[in-house]
Amino acid sequence: MRFRNLRRAALALLLMTTTPAMVHAQPATGAWWQAFHDPQLDETVRRALSGNLDLVAAAARVDQARAMAKGARAALLPSLDATGAAEADRQSLHSPIGAASRQLGLPRNYELYQAGVEARWEIDLFGGLSARRKAAAANAAATLAEMDAMHLAIAAETADAYLHLRGLQERLALAQQQARLRGDLAALVRQRANQGLARDFDANRAEAAHAATLATLPPLRQAIEVDIDRLGVLTGGSDRAWLERLRETAAIPAPLDPALDADPATLMRRRPDLAAAERRVDAARAGIRVARAEYYPHLSLGGLVGLVTLGGASFGSGDSVSASGGATLRWRLFDFGRLDAELAVARGHEREVLALWRQAAQVASAEVADAVAALAEGRREQDELARQVALLRRARDQAREAYAQGIVALIDVLDADRNLLEATDRLAQNREALARASVAAVRAMGGGYGPGEQEADHHG
Repeated sequence: MRFRNLRRAALALLLMTTTPAMVHAQPATGAWWQAFHDPQLDETVRRALSGNLDLVAAAARVDQARAMAKGARAALLPSLDATGAAEADRQSLHSPIGAASRQLGLPRNYELYQAGVEARWEIDLFGGLSARRKAAAANAAATLAEMDAMHLAIAAETADAYLHLRGLQERLALAQQQARLRGDLAALVRQRANQGLARDFDANRAEAAHAATLATLPPLRQAIEVDIDRLGVLTGGSDRAWLERLRETAAIPAPLDPALDADPATLMRRRPDLAAAERRVDAARAGIRVARAEYYPHLSLGGLVGLVTLGGASFGSGDSVSASGGATLRWRLFDFGRLDAELAVARGHEREVLALWRQAAQVASAEVADAVAALAEGRREQDELARQVALLRRARDQAREAYAQGIVALIDVLDADRNLLEATDRLAQNREALARASVAAVRAMGGGYGPGEQEADHHG
Protein backbone atom coordinates (compact mmCIF):
# COMPACT_ATOMS: atom_id res chain seq x y z
CA MET A 1 0.00 0.00 0.00
CA ARG A 2 2.81 2.42 0.88
CA PHE A 3 4.47 1.85 -2.49
CA ARG A 4 1.23 2.74 -4.28
CA ASN A 5 0.92 5.88 -2.15
CA LEU A 6 4.47 6.93 -3.03
CA ARG A 7 3.82 6.32 -6.72
CA ARG A 8 0.67 8.46 -6.59
CA ALA A 9 2.69 11.14 -4.78
CA ALA A 10 5.24 11.10 -7.61
CA LEU A 11 2.46 11.61 -10.15
CA ALA A 12 1.07 14.47 -8.07
CA LEU A 13 4.53 16.02 -8.00
CA LEU A 14 4.61 15.86 -11.78
CA LEU A 15 1.29 17.74 -11.97
CA MET A 16 2.61 20.43 -9.62
CA THR A 17 5.28 21.39 -12.15
CA THR A 18 2.69 22.99 -14.42
CA THR A 19 2.46 26.00 -12.10
CA PRO A 20 5.28 28.39 -11.15
CA ALA A 21 4.45 28.31 -7.43
CA MET A 22 7.57 27.68 -5.38
CA VAL A 23 7.85 25.48 -2.29
CA HIS A 24 10.91 26.40 -0.23
CA ALA A 25 13.13 23.35 -0.10
CA GLN A 26 14.69 22.03 3.07
CA PRO A 27 17.07 19.20 2.10
CA ALA A 28 17.10 16.31 4.53
CA THR A 29 20.25 15.35 6.35
CA GLY A 30 21.37 12.15 8.00
CA ALA A 31 23.79 9.32 7.45
CA TRP A 32 21.17 7.14 5.76
CA TRP A 33 23.78 4.63 4.55
CA GLN A 34 24.32 3.53 8.15
CA ALA A 35 20.98 1.69 7.93
CA PHE A 36 22.78 -0.97 5.88
CA HIS A 37 24.66 -1.90 9.08
CA ASP A 38 27.88 -2.43 7.14
CA PRO A 39 30.95 -0.84 8.81
CA GLN A 40 33.01 -1.05 5.61
CA LEU A 41 30.30 0.79 3.68
CA ASP A 42 30.19 3.46 6.41
CA GLU A 43 33.94 3.95 6.19
CA THR A 44 33.89 4.04 2.38
CA VAL A 45 31.20 6.73 2.29
CA ARG A 46 33.02 8.69 5.00
CA ARG A 47 36.18 8.68 2.92
CA ALA A 48 34.23 9.80 -0.16
CA LEU A 49 32.56 12.70 1.63
CA SER A 50 35.86 13.89 3.08
CA GLY A 51 38.11 13.38 0.06
CA ASN A 52 36.03 13.61 -3.11
CA LEU A 53 37.42 16.38 -5.32
CA ASP A 54 34.04 17.32 -6.76
CA LEU A 55 32.90 18.18 -3.22
CA VAL A 56 36.07 20.20 -2.65
CA ALA A 57 35.31 22.22 -5.79
CA ALA A 58 31.66 22.64 -4.74
CA ALA A 59 32.72 23.98 -1.34
CA ALA A 60 34.96 26.52 -3.09
CA ARG A 61 32.01 27.65 -5.23
CA VAL A 62 29.94 28.12 -2.07
CA ASP A 63 32.66 30.33 -0.58
CA GLN A 64 32.72 32.44 -3.74
CA ALA A 65 28.93 32.84 -3.81
CA ARG A 66 28.83 33.82 -0.15
CA ALA A 67 31.52 36.43 -0.71
CA MET A 68 29.56 37.89 -3.62
CA ALA A 69 26.42 38.03 -1.47
CA LYS A 70 28.39 39.81 1.26
CA GLY A 71 29.64 42.34 -1.28
CA ALA A 72 26.09 42.98 -2.51
CA ARG A 73 24.92 43.63 1.06
CA ALA A 74 27.81 46.03 1.63
CA ALA A 75 26.77 48.08 -1.44
CA LEU A 76 23.70 49.29 0.50
CA LEU A 77 25.87 50.94 3.16
CA PRO A 78 28.09 54.03 3.02
CA SER A 79 31.76 53.62 2.21
CA LEU A 80 34.51 55.53 3.95
CA ASP A 81 37.99 55.97 2.46
CA ALA A 82 41.08 57.47 4.00
CA THR A 83 43.13 59.57 1.57
CA GLY A 84 46.57 61.06 1.71
CA ALA A 85 49.06 62.63 -0.67
CA ALA A 86 52.44 64.35 -0.65
CA GLU A 87 53.62 66.31 -3.65
CA ALA A 88 56.73 68.33 -4.48
CA ASP A 89 56.54 70.70 -7.47
CA ARG A 90 59.00 72.95 -9.28
CA GLN A 91 57.42 75.16 -11.95
CA SER A 92 59.34 76.02 -15.10
CA LEU A 93 59.85 79.76 -15.70
CA HIS A 94 58.82 79.13 -19.28
CA SER A 95 55.45 77.70 -18.23
CA PRO A 96 52.47 80.02 -17.73
CA ILE A 97 52.27 79.23 -14.00
CA GLY A 98 56.02 79.66 -13.50
CA ALA A 99 56.10 82.95 -15.42
CA ALA A 100 53.13 84.29 -13.47
CA SER A 101 54.75 83.25 -10.17
CA ARG A 102 57.92 85.23 -11.03
CA GLN A 103 55.93 88.30 -11.98
CA LEU A 104 53.95 88.14 -8.72
CA GLY A 105 56.95 87.29 -6.57
CA LEU A 106 55.55 83.93 -5.56
CA PRO A 107 57.69 80.84 -5.02
CA ARG A 108 57.74 78.49 -7.92
CA ASN A 109 58.96 75.56 -5.76
CA TYR A 110 56.53 74.15 -3.18
CA GLU A 111 55.55 71.03 -1.28
CA LEU A 112 51.87 70.11 -0.93
CA TYR A 113 50.54 67.73 1.77
CA GLN A 114 46.98 66.42 1.94
CA ALA A 115 45.16 64.00 4.27
CA GLY A 116 41.47 63.39 4.74
CA VAL A 117 38.45 61.13 4.89
CA GLU A 118 36.07 60.68 1.96
CA ALA A 119 32.56 59.23 2.31
CA ARG A 120 30.26 57.98 -0.45
CA TRP A 121 26.75 56.56 -0.28
CA GLU A 122 24.46 55.57 -3.13
CA ILE A 123 20.84 55.99 -2.04
CA ASP A 124 18.70 53.00 -3.00
CA LEU A 125 15.85 55.13 -4.35
CA PHE A 126 14.15 52.54 -6.55
CA GLY A 127 15.32 49.27 -5.01
CA GLY A 128 18.04 48.36 -7.49
CA LEU A 129 20.67 47.72 -4.82
CA SER A 130 18.23 45.74 -2.65
CA ALA A 131 17.28 43.61 -5.64
CA ARG A 132 20.95 43.03 -6.42
CA ARG A 133 21.46 41.93 -2.81
CA LYS A 134 18.51 39.52 -3.02
CA ALA A 135 19.80 38.09 -6.29
CA ALA A 136 23.25 37.48 -4.81
CA ALA A 137 21.75 35.91 -1.68
CA ALA A 138 19.53 33.63 -3.79
CA ASN A 139 22.50 32.58 -5.94
CA ALA A 140 24.50 31.82 -2.80
CA ALA A 141 21.62 29.71 -1.46
CA ALA A 142 21.39 27.92 -4.81
CA THR A 143 25.11 27.16 -4.77
CA LEU A 144 24.82 25.78 -1.25
CA ALA A 145 21.86 23.61 -2.29
CA GLU A 146 23.84 22.38 -5.28
CA MET A 147 26.62 21.33 -2.92
CA ASP A 148 24.01 19.49 -0.81
CA ALA A 149 22.82 17.76 -3.98
CA MET A 150 26.38 16.78 -4.83
CA HIS A 151 26.90 15.58 -1.25
CA LEU A 152 23.86 13.31 -1.65
CA ALA A 153 24.97 12.20 -5.11
CA ILE A 154 28.50 11.31 -4.00
CA ALA A 155 27.21 9.33 -1.00
CA ALA A 156 24.68 7.52 -3.21
CA GLU A 157 27.20 6.78 -5.97
CA THR A 158 29.70 5.48 -3.43
CA ALA A 159 27.08 3.23 -1.83
CA ASP A 160 25.97 2.08 -5.27
CA ALA A 161 29.53 1.21 -6.33
CA TYR A 162 30.13 -0.60 -3.04
CA LEU A 163 26.94 -2.66 -3.38
CA HIS A 164 27.77 -3.48 -7.00
CA LEU A 165 31.20 -4.64 -5.87
CA ARG A 166 29.67 -6.90 -3.21
CA GLY A 167 27.25 -8.30 -5.79
CA LEU A 168 30.09 -9.11 -8.18
CA GLN A 169 32.08 -10.75 -5.39
CA GLU A 170 29.13 -12.93 -4.42
CA ARG A 171 28.56 -13.92 -8.05
CA LEU A 172 32.27 -14.73 -8.39
CA ALA A 173 32.17 -16.89 -5.25
CA LEU A 174 29.12 -18.76 -6.59
CA ALA A 175 30.78 -19.28 -9.98
CA GLN A 176 33.97 -20.54 -8.30
CA GLN A 177 31.95 -22.94 -6.17
CA GLN A 178 30.10 -24.19 -9.24
CA ALA A 179 33.41 -24.53 -11.10
CA ARG A 180 34.77 -26.74 -8.31
CA LEU A 181 31.64 -28.90 -8.38
CA ARG A 182 31.79 -29.26 -12.16
CA GLY A 183 35.50 -29.97 -11.95
CA ASP A 184 34.85 -32.78 -9.47
CA LEU A 185 32.11 -34.14 -11.73
CA ALA A 186 34.36 -33.95 -14.82
CA ALA A 187 37.12 -35.81 -12.94
CA LEU A 188 34.67 -38.48 -11.86
CA VAL A 189 33.29 -38.99 -15.36
CA ARG A 190 36.82 -39.12 -16.84
CA GLN A 191 37.79 -41.71 -14.26
CA ARG A 192 34.75 -43.82 -15.12
CA ALA A 193 35.48 -43.43 -18.84
CA ASN A 194 39.03 -44.68 -18.28
CA GLN A 195 37.56 -47.66 -16.45
CA GLY A 196 35.14 -48.36 -19.30
CA LEU A 197 32.13 -47.50 -17.15
CA ALA A 198 31.24 -44.32 -19.10
CA ARG A 199 31.58 -43.07 -22.61
CA ASP A 200 34.47 -40.84 -23.63
CA PHE A 201 31.82 -38.54 -25.13
CA ASP A 202 30.34 -38.00 -21.65
CA ALA A 203 33.77 -37.21 -20.21
CA ASN A 204 34.44 -34.60 -22.91
CA ARG A 205 31.00 -33.06 -22.32
CA ALA A 206 31.61 -32.82 -18.55
CA GLU A 207 35.04 -31.23 -19.07
CA ALA A 208 33.55 -28.74 -21.58
CA ALA A 209 30.91 -27.76 -19.01
CA HIS A 210 33.68 -27.24 -16.46
CA ALA A 211 35.62 -25.05 -18.92
CA ALA A 212 32.47 -23.02 -19.64
CA THR A 213 32.09 -22.27 -15.93
CA LEU A 214 35.76 -21.30 -15.63
CA ALA A 215 35.27 -18.90 -18.57
CA THR A 216 32.72 -16.91 -16.53
CA LEU A 217 35.34 -16.03 -13.89
CA PRO A 218 37.65 -13.56 -15.77
CA PRO A 219 34.83 -11.08 -16.70
CA LEU A 220 33.68 -11.02 -13.07
CA ARG A 221 37.24 -10.41 -11.84
CA GLN A 222 37.70 -7.61 -14.40
CA ALA A 223 34.41 -5.99 -13.33
CA ILE A 224 35.57 -6.13 -9.71
CA GLU A 225 38.74 -4.25 -10.67
CA VAL A 226 36.61 -1.57 -12.37
CA ASP A 227 34.55 -1.12 -9.21
CA ILE A 228 37.67 -0.88 -7.05
CA ASP A 229 39.02 1.84 -9.34
CA ARG A 230 35.63 3.60 -9.32
CA LEU A 231 35.64 3.66 -5.53
CA GLY A 232 39.20 4.98 -5.61
CA VAL A 233 38.06 7.95 -7.72
CA LEU A 234 34.97 8.56 -5.59
CA THR A 235 37.04 8.63 -2.40
CA GLY A 236 39.50 11.12 -3.87
CA GLY A 237 42.39 8.73 -4.43
CA SER A 238 42.04 6.95 -1.12
CA ASP A 239 45.03 4.95 0.07
CA ARG A 240 45.51 1.65 -1.71
CA ALA A 241 45.61 -0.29 1.55
CA TRP A 242 41.97 0.55 2.19
CA LEU A 243 40.97 -0.35 -1.35
CA GLU A 244 42.78 -3.67 -1.05
CA ARG A 245 40.68 -4.45 2.02
CA LEU A 246 37.57 -4.11 -0.13
CA ARG A 247 38.78 -7.02 -2.25
CA GLU A 248 37.88 -9.36 0.59
CA THR A 249 34.51 -10.90 -0.23
CA ALA A 250 31.64 -9.80 1.99
CA ALA A 251 27.90 -10.37 1.91
CA ILE A 252 25.55 -8.05 0.07
CA PRO A 253 23.83 -5.89 2.71
CA ALA A 254 20.07 -6.24 3.00
CA PRO A 255 18.19 -3.44 1.17
CA LEU A 256 16.83 -0.43 2.99
CA ASP A 257 13.14 0.20 3.44
CA PRO A 258 12.98 3.99 2.98
CA ALA A 259 9.63 4.76 4.59
CA LEU A 260 9.66 8.43 3.60
CA ASP A 261 6.76 10.85 3.50
CA ALA A 262 4.73 10.48 0.32
CA ASP A 263 3.39 14.03 0.39
CA PRO A 264 4.45 15.77 -2.88
CA ALA A 265 5.28 19.07 -1.17
CA THR A 266 7.47 17.21 1.33
CA LEU A 267 9.30 15.45 -1.51
CA MET A 268 9.88 18.82 -3.18
CA ARG A 269 11.25 20.37 0.01
CA ARG A 270 13.57 17.46 0.64
CA ARG A 271 15.33 17.32 -2.73
CA PRO A 272 18.37 19.64 -2.81
CA ASP A 273 18.38 19.86 -6.62
CA LEU A 274 14.86 21.32 -6.48
CA ALA A 275 16.05 23.70 -3.78
CA ALA A 276 18.87 24.87 -6.04
CA ALA A 277 16.56 25.29 -9.05
CA GLU A 278 14.09 27.24 -6.92
CA ARG A 279 16.76 29.61 -5.63
CA ARG A 280 17.90 30.23 -9.22
CA VAL A 281 14.36 31.31 -10.05
CA ASP A 282 14.40 33.69 -7.07
CA ALA A 283 17.71 35.13 -8.27
CA ALA A 284 16.37 35.58 -11.81
CA ARG A 285 13.30 37.42 -10.56
CA ALA A 286 15.49 39.71 -8.47
CA GLY A 287 17.58 40.28 -11.61
CA ILE A 288 14.48 41.62 -13.37
CA ARG A 289 14.02 44.16 -10.57
CA VAL A 290 17.67 45.16 -10.93
CA ALA A 291 17.16 45.78 -14.66
CA ARG A 292 13.99 47.79 -14.05
CA ALA A 293 15.73 50.01 -11.50
CA GLU A 294 18.08 51.18 -14.26
CA TYR A 295 15.17 53.08 -15.83
CA TYR A 296 15.18 55.48 -12.87
CA PRO A 297 17.70 58.01 -11.49
CA HIS A 298 20.59 56.99 -9.25
CA LEU A 299 21.46 59.40 -6.44
CA SER A 300 24.80 59.31 -4.63
CA LEU A 301 25.91 61.47 -1.70
CA GLY A 302 29.56 62.29 -1.11
CA GLY A 303 31.72 64.29 1.22
CA LEU A 304 35.37 64.97 2.00
CA VAL A 305 36.99 66.36 5.14
CA GLY A 306 40.75 66.77 5.25
CA LEU A 307 43.86 68.83 5.82
CA VAL A 308 45.79 70.60 3.04
CA THR A 309 48.97 72.59 3.57
CA LEU A 310 52.03 73.83 1.73
CA GLY A 311 55.31 72.79 3.24
CA GLY A 312 53.73 70.86 6.10
CA ALA A 313 54.54 73.45 8.77
CA SER A 314 50.90 74.24 9.61
CA PHE A 315 49.46 70.79 8.88
CA GLY A 316 47.67 70.56 12.23
CA SER A 317 46.23 74.07 12.34
CA GLY A 318 42.60 74.94 11.77
CA ASP A 319 43.53 76.95 8.70
CA SER A 320 44.52 73.70 6.96
CA VAL A 321 41.07 72.17 7.24
CA SER A 322 39.32 71.57 3.94
CA ALA A 323 35.78 70.19 3.49
CA SER A 324 33.44 69.56 0.61
CA GLY A 325 30.15 67.75 0.07
CA GLY A 326 27.55 67.23 -2.59
CA ALA A 327 25.23 64.92 -4.43
CA THR A 328 25.53 63.22 -7.79
CA LEU A 329 22.60 62.29 -10.00
CA ARG A 330 22.95 59.69 -12.76
CA TRP A 331 20.07 58.93 -15.09
CA ARG A 332 20.28 56.90 -18.28
CA LEU A 333 17.87 58.94 -20.37
CA PHE A 334 18.80 57.70 -23.83
CA ASP A 335 21.05 54.79 -24.68
CA PHE A 336 19.69 53.44 -27.99
CA GLY A 337 17.68 50.63 -26.38
CA ARG A 338 20.34 49.18 -24.11
CA LEU A 339 18.03 49.30 -21.08
CA ASP A 340 15.26 47.55 -22.96
CA ALA A 341 17.72 44.87 -24.08
CA GLU A 342 19.01 44.35 -20.53
CA LEU A 343 15.45 43.95 -19.24
CA ALA A 344 14.64 41.51 -22.05
CA VAL A 345 17.74 39.47 -21.16
CA ALA A 346 16.67 39.37 -17.49
CA ARG A 347 13.15 38.23 -18.40
CA GLY A 348 14.52 35.59 -20.76
CA HIS A 349 16.79 34.30 -18.02
CA GLU A 350 13.80 34.01 -15.69
CA ARG A 351 11.91 31.92 -18.25
CA GLU A 352 14.98 29.73 -18.70
CA VAL A 353 15.53 28.95 -15.01
CA LEU A 354 11.79 28.48 -14.46
CA ALA A 355 11.76 25.88 -17.24
CA LEU A 356 14.78 24.21 -15.63
CA TRP A 357 12.96 24.15 -12.29
CA ARG A 358 9.96 22.48 -13.89
CA GLN A 359 12.23 19.99 -15.62
CA ALA A 360 13.97 19.19 -12.33
CA ALA A 361 10.59 18.58 -10.68
CA GLN A 362 9.53 16.29 -13.54
CA VAL A 363 12.79 14.36 -13.28
CA ALA A 364 12.25 14.09 -9.52
CA SER A 365 8.76 12.68 -9.96
CA ALA A 366 9.98 10.14 -12.52
CA GLU A 367 12.89 9.07 -10.31
CA VAL A 368 10.60 8.58 -7.31
CA ALA A 369 8.13 6.53 -9.36
CA ASP A 370 10.91 4.41 -10.89
CA ALA A 371 12.58 3.81 -7.52
CA VAL A 372 9.31 2.78 -5.89
CA ALA A 373 8.52 0.39 -8.76
CA ALA A 374 12.04 -1.10 -8.66
CA LEU A 375 11.74 -1.81 -4.94
CA ALA A 376 8.27 -3.32 -5.16
CA GLU A 377 8.91 -5.49 -8.22
CA GLY A 378 12.40 -6.42 -7.07
CA ARG A 379 11.05 -7.89 -3.83
CA ARG A 380 8.48 -9.94 -5.74
CA GLU A 381 11.18 -11.21 -8.10
CA GLN A 382 13.43 -12.12 -5.17
CA ASP A 383 10.75 -14.29 -3.57
CA GLU A 384 10.22 -16.25 -6.78
CA LEU A 385 13.96 -16.59 -7.47
CA ALA A 386 14.63 -17.88 -3.96
CA ARG A 387 11.91 -20.52 -4.41
CA GLN A 388 13.34 -21.45 -7.82
CA VAL A 389 16.89 -21.85 -6.44
CA ALA A 390 15.68 -24.08 -3.61
CA LEU A 391 13.84 -26.34 -6.06
CA LEU A 392 16.72 -26.44 -8.55
CA ARG A 393 19.24 -27.29 -5.83
CA ARG A 394 17.08 -30.20 -4.77
CA ALA A 395 16.71 -31.29 -8.42
CA ARG A 396 20.48 -31.06 -8.98
CA ASP A 397 21.22 -33.25 -5.96
CA GLN A 398 18.61 -35.77 -7.12
CA ALA A 399 20.13 -35.85 -10.62
CA ARG A 400 23.61 -36.53 -9.26
CA GLU A 401 22.37 -39.36 -7.09
CA ALA A 402 20.44 -40.82 -10.02
CA TYR A 403 23.49 -40.58 -12.29
CA ALA A 404 25.66 -42.32 -9.72
CA GLN A 405 23.13 -45.17 -9.75
CA GLY A 406 23.03 -45.21 -13.55
CA ILE A 407 19.39 -44.18 -13.69
CA VAL A 408 19.80 -40.94 -15.70
CA ALA A 409 22.27 -39.75 -18.33
CA LEU A 410 25.06 -37.25 -17.71
CA ILE A 411 23.24 -34.64 -19.80
CA ASP A 412 20.54 -34.53 -17.12
CA VAL A 413 23.12 -33.77 -14.45
CA LEU A 414 24.76 -31.06 -16.55
CA ASP A 415 21.41 -29.46 -17.30
CA ALA A 416 20.54 -29.45 -13.61
CA ASP A 417 23.92 -27.88 -12.80
CA ARG A 418 23.52 -25.23 -15.48
CA ASN A 419 19.99 -24.33 -14.41
CA LEU A 420 21.05 -24.04 -10.78
CA LEU A 421 24.07 -21.86 -11.66
CA GLU A 422 21.93 -19.52 -13.76
CA ALA A 423 19.25 -19.25 -11.07
CA THR A 424 21.70 -18.62 -8.23
CA ASP A 425 23.47 -16.00 -10.35
CA ARG A 426 20.14 -14.28 -11.05
CA LEU A 427 19.29 -14.37 -7.35
CA ALA A 428 22.64 -12.77 -6.48
CA GLN A 429 22.05 -10.11 -9.13
CA ASN A 430 18.56 -9.50 -7.76
CA ARG A 431 19.84 -9.07 -4.18
CA GLU A 432 22.44 -6.61 -5.44
CA ALA A 433 19.92 -4.76 -7.62
CA LEU A 434 17.41 -4.54 -4.75
CA ALA A 435 20.02 -3.04 -2.41
CA ARG A 436 21.05 -0.56 -5.11
CA ALA A 437 17.39 0.24 -5.81
CA SER A 438 16.94 1.19 -2.17
CA VAL A 439 19.88 3.60 -2.53
CA ALA A 440 18.26 5.04 -5.66
CA ALA A 441 15.01 5.46 -3.73
CA VAL A 442 16.74 7.37 -0.93
CA ARG A 443 18.49 9.55 -3.50
CA ALA A 444 15.26 10.14 -5.45
CA MET A 445 13.49 11.24 -2.28
CA GLY A 446 16.20 13.73 -1.44
CA GLY A 447 18.18 11.91 1.23
CA GLY A 448 17.58 9.96 4.37
CA TYR A 449 16.60 10.62 7.88
CA GLY A 450 18.34 10.10 11.20
CA PRO A 451 20.29 6.86 11.75
CA GLY A 452 18.15 6.02 14.77
CA GLU A 453 14.96 6.24 12.74
CA GLN A 454 16.57 4.25 9.97
CA GLU A 455 17.53 1.46 12.34
CA ALA A 456 14.04 1.30 13.80
CA ASP A 457 12.56 1.13 10.31
CA HIS A 458 15.13 -1.43 9.21
CA HIS A 459 14.23 -3.82 12.04
CA GLY A 460 10.53 -3.01 12.10
